[in-house]
Amino acid sequence: MTPTTLDPARVAGWRTAWDEMMTAFVPGLATLERATATTIEALLGGAPRRVLDLGGGPGLFAGRMAARWPDARITLVDIDPVLLELARAALPTTVTVTAADLTTPAWPSSTGDRYDLITAVMTVHYLDPGPIRALYAAALQALAPGGLLIVADLMPDDTLPTVMASLDPAPAEAAAELAWAQWWSSLDEAPHLHPLLATRADLFRTRPPAGFTAPASWHTTAARQAGFRESGLLWRDGRHAALAARR
Repeated sequence: MTPTTLDPARVAGWRTAWDEMMTAFVPGLATLERATATTIEALLGGAPRRVLDLGGGPGLFAGRMAARWPDARITLVDIDPVLLELARAALPTTVTVTAADLTTPAWPSSTGDRYDLITAVMTVHYLDPGPIRALYAAALQALAPGGLLIVADLMPDDTLPTVMASLDPAPAEAAAELAWAQWWSSLDEAPHLHPLLATRADLFRTRPPAGFTAPASWHTTAARQAGFRESGLLWRDGRHAALAARR
């Protein structure tokens, strides 16, 4: 497909709005990024050299990792053609942006490297349990010895009573859902994006998000069953949590 031509100011505006929207979905997002960066550097003994960001969207997290670790080679993968285009338009040349389908076993080969760090932030809830287990197994093979997988997502706390763990999302999350719909509508204002929006609509017509929100214990067990030698929770904020798994 021919590359689009996007106004940098509009791209910056869309990405800023995306960041605000994701912070509404995950209020502790800033503390998550600080906690994971500190843990990563402690466990790896310094900055990672090769990073793979799974489901990286328009590249906000990849961009912040590139700023924190300027010598790292970072690869962002996503299936969404619109978000990939926004990432390509905004990220520095040190970040490689690649299309990949995380539900297929072939996705690690599309990245062509062995990584010190693989991240998946607000990504795995789009997948069903089987593909998540397969993703963990594929991530293990894509990591260098001693490498880390960081997964952050909706992971209810199964140590709480059931009635508390299943409470309806806060009103702020409903507002974030509305902001999500409005954000996508705003892209219609850019004619250059219309072909990519049409491609996106075709792509997702028959693959709705799974909405799988297993507790953190399910994910740590799945990571260990995939072959990770260590797996445990490193951060929690309400219904969101992050785990670290080490190869």
